[in-house]
Amino acid sequence: MSILDGIYKLQSGRRTKRISSYDRAGFNKDSVPIGAGEVKEIARIEGAGIIRHIWMTISTSDNMIRRNAVLRMYWDGESEPSVESPIGDFFGQGWGQSYPFMSLPLAAAPQGGRGLNCYFPMPFGQGAVITVENDSDLPMDALYYYVDYEEHDELEEDIGRFHAHWRRELTEADPEDGENEGLLEIVPLKPTLDDKNNYVFADIEGKGHFVGLNYFVDNPSPMWYGEGDDMWMIDGEEWPGSLHGTGTEDYFNTAWCPKEVFMHPYFGIAKINEGETGFLGRTHCYRFMLEDPVYFEKSLRASMEHGHGNVLTLDLATVAYWYQSEPHKPYPKLPDRAGRQNIPLLNLHDVHYWRQEYRKAFGGGTKLWGNEWRTQRPQG
Repeated sequence: MSILDGIYKLQSGRRTKRISSYDRAGFNKDSVPIGAGEVKEIARIEGAGIIRHIWMTISTSDNMIRRNAVLRMYWDGESEPSVESPIGDFFGQGWGQSYPFMSLPLAAAPQGGRGLNCYFPMPFGQGAVITVENDSDLPMDALYYYVDYEEHDELEEDIGRFHAHWRRELTEADPEDGENEGLLEIVPLKPTLDDKNNYVFADIEGKGHFVGLNYFVDNPSPMWYGEGDDMWMIDGEEWPGSLHGTGTEDYFNTAWCPKEVFMHPYFGIAKINEGETGFLGRTHCYRFMLEDPVYFEKSLRASMEHGHGNVLTLDLATVAYWYQSEPHKPYPKLPDRAGRQNIPLLNLHDVHYWRQEYRKAFGGGTKLWGNEWRTQRPQG
């Protein structure tokens, strides 16, 4: 069977339409401005239909606009958004940055990832509304956009609604052993027998299926961040649940601590901490479960360990994507603008200060190399 099968079948009861930012005066100013602090409604559609494609690009002097601007979507007259995310993260662009990204449902296209595209189908039965909030002190000088959709006479009863939700957490190291994770050979590795301290990327109520995750990790350590297992508790079941993974890189269909860009239509690593020591810095992983969605009848709690046993301090941000029946469980309040900003990148000066503290721990020796911890105990 081809992905193009069915494209030749003639259709009835649907009409193709578009809402865009084209210049209504007939000139070439094909964009809309959004003032600082303003919420702009970019699409309002009546009746039933399916959004098939969204494209947009932004011009502004705010270099963090992709975290400062917030995308929201509402289906069927609902008051709570089914989609709520910083605009960059939704399209697969972490940390307010712009870089190429390629997958089947989402892409950030040339130039330099500035062309933002979404191909997730988004059905609605009684209308749809899309807004963009410019949560910035600077104006969005120009937002260019297409919303391509189909009008339908009606939709079937069993069609789920598209959802996407952004979360972020600065995870905590183990209060007793720090960021040991069994790698520092100081204390034995602890077993993991529950998911209570995991990073939760989806907390869903209702009937539906989970279809994808963008995972943005900022790691303040040169050590590998990817030993954490993915865990899926379906319909209120107890740990270990119906699906239990073997490591973060395994969930993203890679292996053996990858550190290279690789973009498959369903999974990959779109950005790596290139040039940094070990795994220090920012990495963007993604997986779209289009062939293997996770189905649930009543609820889904999906989570990832931050290091084996949840021992690593990581700045984790995710966008989860799924379809479900409405109404959905309202999302936690989106962090304010300050709560969405980046933690500064660590640099060579920070690493040098760590070395100074290491010297102090070993008595201030002037010829300490850095491997003494393997055979000696620090003083104090």
